[in-house]
Amino acid sequence: MDINHLIIDNIANPHELERMFRKDPKTFKKSFTHAWEQNPDSQVLGVWYERLHFKETEYPEKSSLFQKGFLFMGILAILAGICTRIIFHFVEQEAIAPINLAFGIIPFIAAYFVYNNTPKKSIIYSLAALFLISGVYLNMLPLKDKDSIILAYLHLPIFLWALIGLAYTGNEYAKGSTRLAYIKFNLEYCILYASMAVSGMILAALTMQLFSFVGLNIEDFYFSNVVLFGAAALAIVAVYLVSMNLKLAKNITPYIAKIFSPLVLITLLVYLITVIWVGKNPFLDRNFLIVFNGILLGVLAVTIFSIIEIDSDKKKNLSDYINFALIVLALIIDSVALSAIVFRLSSYGITPNRLAVLGVNILIWANLIWIMLSYIRFLQNKSGPATIQDAVTKYLPVYGLWAAFVIFTFPIIFK
Repeated sequence: MDINHLIIDNIANPHELERMFRKDPKTFKKSFTHAWEQNPDSQVLGVWYERLHFKETEYPEKSSLFQKGFLFMGILAILAGICTRIIFHFVEQEAIAPINLAFGIIPFIAAYFVYNNTPKKSIIYSLAALFLISGVYLNMLPLKDKDSIILAYLHLPIFLWALIGLAYTGNEYAKGSTRLAYIKFNLEYCILYASMAVSGMILAALTMQLFSFVGLNIEDFYFSNVVLFGAAALAIVAVYLVSMNLKLAKNITPYIAKIFSPLVLITLLVYLITVIWVGKNPFLDRNFLIVFNGILLGVLAVTIFSIIEIDSDKKKNLSDYINFALIVLALIIDSVALSAIVFRLSSYGITPNRLAVLGVNILIWANLIWIMLSYIRFLQNKSGPATIQDAVTKYLPVYGLWAAFVIFTFPIIFK
């Protein structure tokens, strides 16, 4: 039977209308027009008409840039720029470590989320205390190129990222859906910030070139006082734009996930075959082991961003099997890397670097096992996509706790 007549015949059957729409949305939308013209007085079809033709542009206040928090965002952006410039001055004097530049931006991002979410006072006090403690502790460490101190510097961004996550989720920090929204925010934020940063770089290059035509070299001054300030302020502006549901980032992220997953899978397979062919050995080659772990982190990131884009109502398709293959491949890579690290520890002894890499690989290995088992249940129709997403979101605090452990204990243990 023609779908036009099916829609009309099932006006009194909302479940069947919903089933037809989910089965083939495009065909349903095309055929709906005919059914609507035949039954313009139907309240059921009237609801469907609004659902299919609703446009957010009908409510200009929602798409306005000047929403709640715009002025507060502007103040935070200026403060972030000023603080970053001050911190950079002390970094130039070699009085503090360059990682301190993170404190010129990240606390202000957290402050914006606290302003938007208004969490409980206990969360606000915890955030303030953790930022203060980490900042003071970091600058109590000697400015030396010791492995334990460098590891603390490298793990600080992960710890601060976890603090931003707490500020973002607020009172709902334990809810998987809120944590999932935070991961989505990160992807959208990176896309938007990168887009604006590229535009800023083009403007900076053009400005310096124009001044060079009149015999003035403003490169150092422009970087220290304009680029640095702008990069920090832009970080806060990007948070605001993503928070107000800017469509640019939201529309492009699902396509990035779908495009990059198969490309990463193919590239990785070719790379691993090549590695085996040329005889590279992560057990003996330290630099190759580092590269191997870098690949693992990249694959894990792509896999996570692919998982969070899974629609809870959609049916399984090719992208799900590609994601599962990526997870299995990442698990194989991590198992090899883990074996190589254990081998190096037993052969050459314990060092801060080896212990840190061992810890990270164990955490990732456990996370991948959880995700893989959840994906198997999903592919066998024993559970929904939410189970896979839970395997990602519920594990996030573990990475933050590990980062905190490395930051606050390694410099003390490995003096």
